[in-house]
Amino acid sequence: MAKNSQIVTPSDFTPVEYDPQYILMVNQLKKYFPIKGSLGKEVGAVKAVDGVTFNLKRGTTMGLVGESGCGKTTTGRVILRLSGEKTGGQVLFNGQEVYDMSKKQMRDLRTKMQIIFQDPFSSLSPRLPVGEIIGEAVKEHGVVPKNEYEDYLDQIMDECGLQPFHKDRYPHEFSGGQRQRICIARALALNPEFVVCDEPVSALDVSIQAQIINLLNKLQEERKLTYLFISHDLSVVEHISDTVGVMYLGNLVEYGDKKDIFKNPLHPYTKALFSAIPIPDPKAKMNRIVLEGSIPSPANPPAGCKFHTRCPYATERCKTEVPHQIEVEPGHYCVCHLYDK
Repeated sequence: MAKNSQIVTPSDFTPVEYDPQYILMVNQLKKYFPIKGSLGKEVGAVKAVDGVTFNLKRGTTMGLVGESGCGKTTTGRVILRLSGEKTGGQVLFNGQEVYDMSKKQMRDLRTKMQIIFQDPFSSLSPRLPVGEIIGEAVKEHGVVPKNEYEDYLDQIMDECGLQPFHKDRYPHEFSGGQRQRICIARALALNPEFVVCDEPVSALDVSIQAQIINLLNKLQEERKLTYLFISHDLSVVEHISDTVGVMYLGNLVEYGDKKDIFKNPLHPYTKALFSAIPIPDPKAKMNRIVLEGSIPSPANPPAGCKFHTRCPYATERCKTEVPHQIEVEPGHYCVCHLYDK
């Protein structure tokens, strides 16, 4: 376990054993960010990710949803080891603990794990032409011999809907959709097995969103990719995902097969979230569930169930006892006292 000054993994933490059917196994993952007071003294911590557990099968897509600030993006970045050391838990990629790897091992692993960022413009260097942006890591990791480099670049760009003459242009010369295709090509160029898609279509027009989603689906089918798809848009998640995880204040409150989650949401927060999905019928009546109260601070979350301050079904037990993950139906997990009979 990696050293961390913020917190020590609790003694009741039980490591999981590797199951080959899963490319990624996340077990009780935690990431706390310290809060500094006067003279740089640590006075608390923001519990951005606070005990997230899920498994991801090869060649599938897991959608990760929740309101802003719930820890979705941080979860993706911690899995990829892009946010310093974890605070606790396990991240197994192909059976290897990501945080036990040396710098050399981690460098080799970078080709297998990639990320597509939310804002394509800010994630692309304005000083480099597209060819260099896509090919920089290809050269660094020696993905192909030098004499095959240009042909390889053309092939990757063609797969992502870009033309060879685009190599000499700069990011500001492209539309938002084209810039996101460049980001996808950059990630794809290293032949990854697993890609974190951090809200890759939220900054795009609806018509362009459909094109990018179709492109991601096509690439997944052709290259047997595995996605962790982070998004606010539940309709997009429903279209692209095989499994869905719902996050609230650093915790995964519900997790299961997409059909089960959308057909029969169990957690009160999931029900409220799904009730806000627009219905494309002006005559249809929406049974919107409006949550009262404000979202608690991740720096000072409430005791017991973190959702009890906004939950219409909260009991005294919810205020004091932390709920555990329960398999309500096969493969459908919920973290709520309502199902703990």
